[in-house]
Amino acid sequence: MSVPENLKYTKTHEWVKVDGDVATVGITDHAQSELGDIVYLDLPQVGRALQREENLGSVESVKTVSDLYSPVSGEVVETNGVLTGQSELVNTDPYLSGWILKIKLSNPAELDDLMDSDTYKSTL
Repeated sequence: MSVPENLKYTKTHEWVKVDGDVATVGITDHAQSELGDIVYLDLPQVGRALQREENLGSVESVKTVSDLYSPVSGEVVETNGVLTGQSELVNTDPYLSGWILKIKLSNPAELDDLMDSDTYKSTL
């Protein structure tokens, strides 16, 4: 199972990559493995304001439906439109082409509360 060192992680298995004041968010390799084949994602609208740990949508797989939670507070500035027709990218490439959304950070200090890769691995 892959846990890239350059990312931050949540206890609910979302990952975060920060570039300036924008956080790219997805689900971890562990999460996609547990869910099984992903068939649909319910994502928030661009422009929606999110609070940290707020439900932002869901991931539907052949096994179950699982909620997604925002790892940080901010405004949704982009969703990965490719996933509409190719949701399986979350399974095959969760950290690159399978990213889910981008959030413009409103409180960058919240990043300090997320786990690094070693801490995340210890929770699995």
